[in-house]
Amino acid sequence: MTKPYVKTTTENQIQTIEFFHPAHNSLPGDILAQLAKAIIDAGTDEATKVIILKSGGERTFCAGASFKELIAIDDEKTGEKFFMGFANVINAMRKCPKFIIGRVQGKTVGGGVGVASATDYCFATKFASIKLSELNIGIGPFVVGPAVERKLGVSGMSQIAINANEFYTPEWAMKKGLFAEVYESTEEMDTAIQSFAENLCNYNPEAMKHMKEMIWSSCENWDELLAERAKISGKLVLSEFTKETLKRFR
Repeated sequence: MTKPYVKTTTENQIQTIEFFHPAHNSLPGDILAQLAKAIIDAGTDEATKVIILKSGGERTFCAGASFKELIAIDDEKTGEKFFMGFANVINAMRKCPKFIIGRVQGKTVGGGVGVASATDYCFATKFASIKLSELNIGIGPFVVGPAVERKLGVSGMSQIAINANEFYTPEWAMKKGLFAEVYESTEEMDTAIQSFAENLCNYNPEAMKHMKEMIWSSCENWDELLAERAKISGKLVLSEFTKETLKRFR
């Protein structure tokens, strides 16, 4: 696989949304927009009862936003638009009336942790370490922070956000509530996900819809909140500190 994509397949009322980018699944704006649209469309698809969200490849679930696009930002408006990419995906997941099952097969960083956190029930493998690395480049996990905090709590979120150099184990993430189940292999995880999704399809879709509304009931202001956070990040990415740091990464 060399070309980025977002693709969907539906079988027996289970829709799988898969995204991919050859740069360790770091996602540029166009792929994030396609992903948000795919989630919105799945939410309105009458043939779909349950959604599985996964990424292509074996090693990395999602390495965050596109570093190439990050480096190219040269004004606040562009910066805000860049950071709204993950905000739009998270809000699409939040508003989707159907349960979204996460499949995290490997390491996930930055925005990828936000996506995993926005799933309703998340499976992982023992290789699925997580890291919020934004402070390393002088920004901060402002856009994904609400989703991560909702799953890990303020203490867990602040811990991985402040200690931005360290990967945290999937066992730590499961203990904190991000991952519901952790498996030894991708094959074992996929078997469990399929069984779990098939079982959910036996439930009353109206009951699942109302339950999803209930578990996300404290997040109605996220359209405005994440947009505000995107503005903060859009300004910080233009700071002298961040520009100098990005030069070293380049």
